[in-house]
Amino acid sequence: MIGRLFRVGCAVLLVFWLAATGLTFAQQTDPKLWEEIQALKRGQEEIRRQLLEIKQLIQMRPAAAPAAPEVRNVPVDLGNRPGKGSTAAKLTLIEFSDYQCPYCARHTRDTNPQLQKDYVDSGKVRYVYFDMPLESIHKSAFKAAEATRCAGDQGKYWEMHERLFANQQALEPWSAHAKALGLDVTMFDACMNGGKYANAVRADIAVAQKLGVTGTPSFLLALSDPKDSQKVTGLTLVRGAQPFGNFKTEIDKALAGEVAAK
Repeated sequence: MIGRLFRVGCAVLLVFWLAATGLTFAQQTDPKLWEEIQALKRGQEEIRRQLLEIKQLIQMRPAAAPAAPEVRNVPVDLGNRPGKGSTAAKLTLIEFSDYQCPYCARHTRDTNPQLQKDYVDSGKVRYVYFDMPLESIHKSAFKAAEATRCAGDQGKYWEMHERLFANQQALEPWSAHAKALGLDVTMFDACMNGGKYANAVRADIAVAQKLGVTGTPSFLLALSDPKDSQKVTGLTLVRGAQPFGNFKTEIDKALAGEVAAK
């Protein structure tokens, strides 16, 4: 790249020198030299075009992706977070998600059902959900997280979870979703208005920050503690709405290696 730019620069300087010293003279006395100068000018324009293309390519080059945070061996307390699957599963997959995030909705719709079928229902992996509302860009995400928990008071956590992801463009009014799910709306509204679960959502965000998670959806694949079902130890972090095959690779590798070694 540097050598090419050096050659280009020399050619441009030559054209400028010729233009400054002999352009008129050559045109009048030496037609052949004149044609050569014109050819050089055309070459100059081509070089200029190539320089612009190189500049654009440099500007378009994507920035290096930030290194994934180191989560291996980081302990996480699951507490009373909602989960699916056996508490005796060797692995736990924690999802950090946001109810207004379109990529989170895509994962819930396209990938999570296969994860549920192949790994959660089979008892190989326990799935646990942590709220990570990105409040700076998603104004309703925090209350959405509260809404699922308030619905959970009436045994409809996962129904509200699925419903909100399926209705991202119509999250409010919250009571409309409660009514659609057959909840006691008065009880639900009291829970929402009182901020009963605001601190619990904040606690989830704090765990994400501890792990270095900055975007949604993100997934911590962890080893379950056989002595305490509420505790896990981090193995690896999967970032973004990845296809099922990517999860399969990481989970199968952990099951074959990390879990077998225990």
